[in-house]
Amino acid sequence: MENRTNNQLQRRYPIGAELIGPKEVHFRVWAPKAKHVDLVLEGSAAKDGKRIFHPLLAEEDGYFSAVANVADGALYRFRVNDGADFYPDPASRFQPDGPHGPSRVVDPIKFRWTDVNWPGLKLKGQIIYEMHIGTFTKEGTWRAAMEQLAELARIGVNVIEIMPIADFPGRFGWGYDGVDLFAPSHLYGTPDDAREFIDHAHSLGLGVILDVVYNHFGPDGNYLGIFADDYLIRERENEWGDAINFDGPNSAPVREFFITNGCYWIEEFHFDGFRFDALHAVRDRSSEYIIGAIGRAARKAAGARSIILIAENDLQEAKMVEPRSEGGDDLNGMWNDDFHHSAVVALTGRNEAYFNDYLGAPQEFISAAKYGFLYQGQALSWRKALRGTPTFAIASEAFVCFIENHDQIANTGQGERLRLQTSPARYRAMTALLLLGPWTPLLFQGQEFGASSPFLFFAEIDNASVRDAIRRGRAKWLAPFLSLTEEQAWRSLPAPDDPQVFARCKLDFAERQKNLQLYDLHIDLLRLRREDLRFRQQRPGGIDGAVLGPASFVLRYFSKENNDRLLIVNFGESQALHPASEPLLAPPTGCKWETLWTSDSLCYGGAGAIAIANEEQWFLPAESTFVLRAEHKE
Repeated sequence: MENRTNNQLQRRYPIGAELIGPKEVHFRVWAPKAKHVDLVLEGSAAKDGKRIFHPLLAEEDGYFSAVANVADGALYRFRVNDGADFYPDPASRFQPDGPHGPSRVVDPIKFRWTDVNWPGLKLKGQIIYEMHIGTFTKEGTWRAAMEQLAELARIGVNVIEIMPIADFPGRFGWGYDGVDLFAPSHLYGTPDDAREFIDHAHSLGLGVILDVVYNHFGPDGNYLGIFADDYLIRERENEWGDAINFDGPNSAPVREFFITNGCYWIEEFHFDGFRFDALHAVRDRSSEYIIGAIGRAARKAAGARSIILIAENDLQEAKMVEPRSEGGDDLNGMWNDDFHHSAVVALTGRNEAYFNDYLGAPQEFISAAKYGFLYQGQALSWRKALRGTPTFAIASEAFVCFIENHDQIANTGQGERLRLQTSPARYRAMTALLLLGPWTPLLFQGQEFGASSPFLFFAEIDNASVRDAIRRGRAKWLAPFLSLTEEQAWRSLPAPDDPQVFARCKLDFAERQKNLQLYDLHIDLLRLRREDLRFRQQRPGGIDGAVLGPASFVLRYFSKENNDRLLIVNFGESQALHPASEPLLAPPTGCKWETLWTSDSLCYGGAGAIAIANEEQWFLPAESTFVLRAEHKE
């Protein structure tokens, strides 16, 4: 055991355990609360089954460090101020027994990557697929999920978005209450299993981005308070607890912790970017917003590879995707909840809770296609506040649209899939709008084949008071959606710690054949989007729209060669347009409209009704979407 200054070492990152030789590991931890810190070696690193204690050298600014003669796989913890308890490394690279157990030294170099020519991702043209590793397959592991990647690539998905993997307590959970932000969850396999998943995805042309939670720490298994009181600002709360200290006293090491975390996932795991969870809950009044700082550092860490950075931000602030030179945060995209809420109202007629601010009317979908967010500074009754800022200059691909995601399915209380809440025809019509719209579409796991498995809120937490508080909070949040009192919601909602609740959420891939017509619908739409330049290019200013009826509208995709496309959507009853006085319905000079594709095709389980578009009249079949192309008259 020896002490060396950090400047004498070739460390990759400022915190954590790093191999600096075959059997040499440098340990460094930020612990300003401590007078002294000991490294505690356990397991095979111990001597004769007894723990070995080594003091760490105090550095400036509350850091402690030292070198130990141990190797990859060594188990260790820290002791603070000669206390009786031992604690995992706040920057642990792996927790093989979960957050309450010892940390493990990990050698990131031993994995042999094969993706040296992988260029990375740009957001334009992508189809994103949200995945929870624990429920995507029956096994719930990286290796089992890896076996399905070829099929996702075959059908046209090109980006996998992994729900949070930072380690958390219990045998199952969503992952949004992670406590070890550098340690991929032990529940899904080893760190190298995660690397192999990503490496294989890249070989198939699939990018992989990670959902990261930088707005709070989970309530169970978080030992940061043992080392420092400066990670959290307890007088400043968000909806999940104490806010993280990004701008208060002694916040520089906290910012360093999170910036390092972003670089780590990009460099050591080759992730292709991030989805930043709930940025409206990240409080930072610094001159450089912490998420922008993380994103810029991550891009630098990626080197020649391109990465994509996507925000979930309930405030709908355009600055997230504007350049820093204009006061922005340099991100690439934002989740568009407005589109989802309009879609749910159009499909189901539901108007509870925040759905009350949406009509599901044709103009909302036209506006979403042209401008992204619907709320860009207007009053929102649900929040009793103004929402959003203008996004008129933002590229259409910056808006990630969906009709299902983990939150929105679970917000039904019983985790019911959206297709089961509406008619099959209307659902097919909405799916076509989602996958052919000018935005960036996102599918939630199993959506592509009409999965019947629900997606419920699940989290196993041993601490009874924490478990009860989470369940109460969930009941309070969902009560308005279910038109129930909080107590009624408490009694009716499935218990999140029930293993059967978790098991019910696992996908059954046999449904790809059982629901083959719906699967084919998605495959054909993804192919049409990929192969047709009008849908693929997402050209600025290349789209316009008009209302055709109470539940119908048209989007026109213009091309320089007059080879335009019409996307006609009718969520209501069959409709005749006579006369058809809308200019967007007029074909280019010397052309006529021909049907290219329809959601009402017999091969998708439709009635086979045909849209009629000619000089005399237009006929729109009920609950259908169809694509028309401009063809030159003979």
